[in-house]
Amino acid sequence: MRIFDPHIHMTSRTTDDYTAMAAAGVRALVEPAFWLGQPRTSVGSFTDYFDALLGWEPYRAAQFGIRHHCALALNPKEANDSRLTGVLDLLPRYLAKDGVVAVGEIGYDSMTPAEDQAFARQLELALRHDLPVLVHTPHRDKAVGTRRTLDVIRESGIDPARVAIDHLTEATVRTVAESGCWMGFSVYPETKMSEERMVRILDRYGTGRMLVNSAADWGHSDPLKTRATADAMLASGFDNADVDKVMWQNPVAFYSQSGRLVPETAAESPDSAHGTALPVFAGNSLARGGE
Repeated sequence: MRIFDPHIHMTSRTTDDYTAMAAAGVRALVEPAFWLGQPRTSVGSFTDYFDALLGWEPYRAAQFGIRHHCALALNPKEANDSRLTGVLDLLPRYLAKDGVVAVGEIGYDSMTPAEDQAFARQLELALRHDLPVLVHTPHRDKAVGTRRTLDVIRESGIDPARVAIDHLTEATVRTVAESGCWMGFSVYPETKMSEERMVRILDRYGTGRMLVNSAADWGHSDPLKTRATADAMLASGFDNADVDKVMWQNPVAFYSQSGRLVPETAAESPDSAHGTALPVFAGNSLARGGE
């Protein structure tokens, strides 16, 4: 089984997680920029963060045979901090870099005017850089937030086929399905979505435009929930082809719209500094450090 986790925050995870993910079949992932839990106080902290997502984290993932990509953005929660508005001016030079396969996470947290402005501006950046978009829907007032999200997307003029609306539930999936956007689901131990509920949604709506992720971060989450969902699909009667479509082909198809996705590792070559063989990936390396 091969798994591509389309939304996971490995910055918050350990090497034990990488080991377990590789053993479970995870071969590739996308790490979107998000809120780290502790409020950041300057634009410079985002510079360091973006550099780590483009340099250090791909190198770390490579030690376990996992291809790491990222999506970059000013996340909705921190869009409300006036000290960080300069991140929107910083983003264009980062969105041009190899390894960046989407703009994200953008969207809503509390649905404030500042979030409206950041959302619209980052959709413009996605259009300018010809990148797909990963959208965070709010955890509060989700149905209202999802409808508002779709209104902003329509107003932006971006092709809905280049937009993934994430953290959906039974209450919001139909609206997004009808919009033409991709449907994202975060499978969690206790909140958001369970693997059993996810299987019921797939049974009802089919496997097209479906993205299943673990969204694992610093909170109570599980980076193996993609594999748990795949196993639940098989147990419920879906076949291997269905599982491969949801867990691999769909995220590859969505992020390939960036023109930068390299989901499979290339040949290995020796690293003289470490004296070990490290995977080499097209378009990114530790030596470049995200530059």
